[in-house]
Amino acid sequence: MAEAVYLLCAVTSVVCAWLLYRGYRANRTRLLFWSSLCFVGLALNNILLFVDLVLVPSIDLSLMRTSAALCAVVALVTGLIWESK
Repeated sequence: MAEAVYLLCAVTSVVCAWLLYRGYRANRTRLLFWSSLCFVGLALNNILLFVDLVLVPSIDLSLMRTSAALCAVVALVTGLIWESK
């Protein structure tokens, strides 16, 4: 059951990233671009979670997962700071 949740979270993140990027292309609002980058990072985090815990549980990918999540949050915070100026 956990495997299905990991995959659904990854699919949801990819769909959100795609929708945000499509909105960015239509409106050219930079915050949509930064948000789509954040969701790309979160999707990568979810994919790495599935690979780490389901496909190759013998290899520890927690550092890569944490790095992807950190990059995603940094992208969103950068966009928020950039837009507040």
